[in-house]
Amino acid sequence: MQLFLLSGLSGAGKSVALNVLEDSGFYCVDNLPAELLTGLVDHLMAAGYARMAVSIDVRSANSVQLLPDILLRLTQKGLAVHVLFLDAKSETLVKRFSETRRMHPLSDGVRTLPECVHYERELLAGIADIGHHIDTSDLGANALRLWIKQFINHDRARLTLLFESFGFKHGIPLDADFVFDVRCLPNPYYDPQLRPLTGQDAPVIAFLDNTPASQEMFADISRFVERWLPNFVADNRSYLTIAIGCTGGQHRSVYLSEKLSRYFQSQQQVLLRHRELS
Repeated sequence: MQLFLLSGLSGAGKSVALNVLEDSGFYCVDNLPAELLTGLVDHLMAAGYARMAVSIDVRSANSVQLLPDILLRLTQKGLAVHVLFLDAKSETLVKRFSETRRMHPLSDGVRTLPECVHYERELLAGIADIGHHIDTSDLGANALRLWIKQFINHDRARLTLLFESFGFKHGIPLDADFVFDVRCLPNPYYDPQLRPLTGQDAPVIAFLDNTPASQEMFADISRFVERWLPNFVADNRSYLTIAIGCTGGQHRSVYLSEKLSRYFQSQQQVLLRHRELS
């Protein structure tokens, strides 16, 4: 049996993710108290279910902090457990709650909304690093649905190398394991003909292909990843996210992320994401 545990910050998109899992054939349960997880798994296994997705977060109150130990015991029983944690910048979460006028689950009439988000982040600190992390701060619902589908369809028995382009002016992705700053490279933005294009377009690719610094940067990053990748595989990591950032996330970071993903596809399971193009 496969168990997908969905957790994360309130307002980060867990409802969207759970809907994708349900549409993909998972038996889904939302807002399950953590202490009931083992009993539910046993019941569904006895009933013959093969795939199950459960959302557990701070709505389970203090029991959410029991999750790491519960998941360890389920893994020891032979269950295939996959954890997906959705996160977003605090200011983004505050804005989402303010716009929808929803009440935060930790609202008690005393804490302000930013204080509730900060407290929730503290309560979930023990879970955030267990599984695959997705930063939804700058993602629309359709992009998030696509990323969840990619997560479901990849072989989680192998490490997935994820290359993600982004723009520093929009903030560093919260889900990055390594961040490479490529703003030192010549910027196609300053060429009026290249400005409206992206790093996926042939004229921008040709411009950067002919820039020696771009090729040196590619060689340095690929050597670094190749050098340390076996250590992460040996550590039983499921995902390793390499974030490549330029100023706006349109040209240089996209170009290098595309080039790196093609290079590693013959060696590893690879995913490619362009945050600002989403």
